[in-house]
Amino acid sequence: MSVIKPFEFLSKFQIEDRANNLLRQMQSTPNFPRWPNVADYAANFLDLSVDPCCDIPLYNGKVIAARIYPSQRLIEISKDIPKKNEKDIGFEQSTLAHEIGHWELHINQDEADGLVKQLELPLFCEASEEIFLCRNVSEKIAEITHKTQDDWREWQAQYFAGCLLMPKDILEKERKGRDLTNWKHLYAMRDELGVTISNLTNRLQDIGWIHIPKDSKQIYLGNGGTNGQKSLFD
Repeated sequence: MSVIKPFEFLSKFQIEDRANNLLRQMQSTPNFPRWPNVADYAANFLDLSVDPCCDIPLYNGKVIAARIYPSQRLIEISKDIPKKNEKDIGFEQSTLAHEIGHWELHINQDEADGLVKQLELPLFCEASEEIFLCRNVSEKIAEITHKTQDDWREWQAQYFAGCLLMPKDILEKERKGRDLTNWKHLYAMRDELGVTISNLTNRLQDIGWIHIPKDSKQIYLGNGGTNGQKSLFD
């Protein structure tokens, strides 16, 4: 059996459920989910080692932000990923959460833990916002065409990352007393959650709380709201 699972179509609901399940499992452990570094706690809980400053070579002429070696339980993050300053952890957290998404969704963990040969090529993703950040939420999954299985795996891992970093009940707490149409308030939420502003706005649009027209900076409230989902952290 391969370390990499056969390709499987996963809905947004299924991916979000997997991310929420991981957060629930973490609750009664020393790695209880805490923000803004929740991806670090998740990696610790999963016993995944993280090397945050690797010199990762180009792959097919493209810069690679991170890669995961399943049989070593090792995630390497490139020292060259975008980072404006030491407090700007959003892209790094997204990168780590993305690789955790690969671990949770695409890797046969029993095989990875067994006596199996390491993959010839690790799972990796390109250091580009288009790959790492959630796709435009107006783009329905069914309408995305000409995608390879690798493209879909990258999309699944990044959607998982958004759900892990920004579960709905945490967003509910963050939105209290804030105006979601005010960029200043959104940037404050970004800092408290440890994500990028694109991570946050894409996630808020995906769950229907806001809408930002294409090529516009104007934010409108959406019609989404609470769906009665039980809180992860009661």
